[in-house]
Amino acid sequence: MNKKNITGIQQIGIGVADVHVAWKWYRQNFGVDIGVFEEEAVAELMLPYTEGKKRSRHAVLAYNMQSGGGFEVWQHTGKSPEKAVFELQLGDLGIYIAKLKSKDVQQAFDFMKSKQLNLLSGVVQSPNNKSHFFVKDPFDNIFQIIEDDYVFEETAAKTGGIFGAIIGVSNIDESLKVYQDILEYDEVVYDKTGVFDDFSEISGGDKKVRRILLKHSAKRSGGFAPLLGPSEIELVQLIEEKGREIYKDRIWGDLGFIHICFDTIGLDLLKEETKEKGFSFTVDSSESFDMGEAAGRFAYISDPDGIPVEFVETHKVPIIKKIGWNINLKNRDPKKSLPKWMIGTLRWKRVKED
Repeated sequence: MNKKNITGIQQIGIGVADVHVAWKWYRQNFGVDIGVFEEEAVAELMLPYTEGKKRSRHAVLAYNMQSGGGFEVWQHTGKSPEKAVFELQLGDLGIYIAKLKSKDVQQAFDFMKSKQLNLLSGVVQSPNNKSHFFVKDPFDNIFQIIEDDYVFEETAAKTGGIFGAIIGVSNIDESLKVYQDILEYDEVVYDKTGVFDDFSEISGGDKKVRRILLKHSAKRSGGFAPLLGPSEIELVQLIEEKGREIYKDRIWGDLGFIHICFDTIGLDLLKEETKEKGFSFTVDSSESFDMGEAAGRFAYISDPDGIPVEFVETHKVPIIKKIGWNINLKNRDPKKSLPKWMIGTLRWKRVKED
């Protein structure tokens, strides 16, 4: 192996005030009910993003079996999680919106309307004619529910998991050095500048922006790639002003979308690549870390605007704790995906509502 292998978006980190309240809401409304791990610990290595201090936290990693990345629901326990002091708007610097996939967007919209969720728009069309709408959770995070027909396993949920993100940047051409060159979103679906109707109902959506939608042309493989599925990244840059930093005067783990994480095989190779391209690791757990029952290695880089991008090389995923049954990925062929039946055993970790 002479090149790293990104198998998909593993998860988006979401800083919340109460991890249990938030995860229950995501289970009930987004079908994110597969609990891979839950752990209280101290984030000892995140010092570049936490004002040089170790921070205690409580985190849950959860998935939706329809496919897509997971939610890492993350709560500071050693301090009160802080909210941005201004209303976030399109083009502010950071992860502004998380994308959730749905095979039937209208059905998802009708379901969320029936539950009286905070819908920010009707069903609208993107520049590449994909149906989508925006919804805000009770914690002020915005999700774009967007059309995608890839399904790993049928469930009752009206949406799948994480499909990508809309990220505000100050200079798209500079940001492409990370999102296109390192993360391998090599296909430009559209690159347009203007004021867009499908953004009109979200805060700041009346401003002139450049937006570029990126996808990966190659089908991703290895490990949990069949569950994670395809994904996309949309970069948005304000034209007539510079966006504000979403996490200005706050730290990683405070309220909002705190990072985007990619499941990656070959972190040593990635470490060399990112250093050569001017984006050296800011954090590296080096060998292996334990996340309660799960284990692996993680690292971070910052994009040109300082937005954290995480990479995780998964070594072990627990399935049945009491008999010690785990999925071990450490010595597998990096290009070979796990069998569908083996990935499907994650359904045994489904959390059912009371």
